[in-house]
Amino acid sequence: MRPLRFVALGDSLTEGVGDPVGEGWRGWAALLAAGLAPSRASGAAVESVESVEFRNLAVSGAQTRDVLERQLPAALAERPDIASVVIGVNDTLRCTFDIHAVAGRLDEVYAALTGQGAVLLTACLPDPGTMLGLPGALARPLARRQRAVNAVVHALSERYGAVHLHAAEGDWVTDRGMWSADRLHPGERGHRQLALHFHALLAQAGLASGPVPSAVPEFPGPSRSASLWWLATSGTGWVARRCTDLLPQLLGLAASEVRHRVRGTGVRLDLAASRAVAAALAGVAVADQADAA
Repeated sequence: MRPLRFVALGDSLTEGVGDPVGEGWRGWAALLAAGLAPSRASGAAVESVESVEFRNLAVSGAQTRDVLERQLPAALAERPDIASVVIGVNDTLRCTFDIHAVAGRLDEVYAALTGQGAVLLTACLPDPGTMLGLPGALARPLARRQRAVNAVVHALSERYGAVHLHAAEGDWVTDRGMWSADRLHPGERGHRQLALHFHALLAQAGLASGPVPSAVPEFPGPSRSASLWWLATSGTGWVARRCTDLLPQLLGLAASEVRHRVRGTGVRLDLAASRAVAAALAGVAVADQADAA
């Protein structure tokens, strides 16, 4: 009997922001970890485990570069049985956003973890512009970026046989009660929904036979006044720190959106984004073939 090792990589979503417990954060990954024991499937056999060793390497503000350069080496040292990689939103909020670079980094991270034999967990996510309720001309460029990241995650998840959660849309996105005051992070109910859905996918694959995470919140939600106070004192600063370098570029992107809509050529922006995703995935495939040779 040995512990099952679960390592979580990512940003504030996986760190647990929005689900406070004591002086820190808990989050969906910690909730999921408790439901992974007592056994896991390994091919046709079932290897018995008596507990779960969980390590959360996710850091608020992390981008795909941080996961590749900082979190991945620590994760590989743990030799995890299950590794979650949920990342990409912060990349879309930077002026340096490059879908080619995002695809290359994710491919490298996925390959390294699955190459060690880990079961890979991934997810696509809602776009931040919609969650923040930005005006259309500002929201559409961010939505286009998040769709590009999601398309890359979808394709690479399939390539590496990941357990993939489609979390970019659905009732949980539009249910305000699932989200914290900043509108970017799930509250406790939202984190529990993510844990529940991941557990269901893992159980379906024979990889989780422990207790199903509860959908019922353990703690009362914050009052409206407490939520507004947090948003005014901490939440707004959180968003501002991550969007400061993007703002000038975002205004330019918004102006381009307006020009294209006036001319009736908005579809060109979507087509350009689609071509960029296809080129990024093709570039990753070529690089993988070269490495294999």
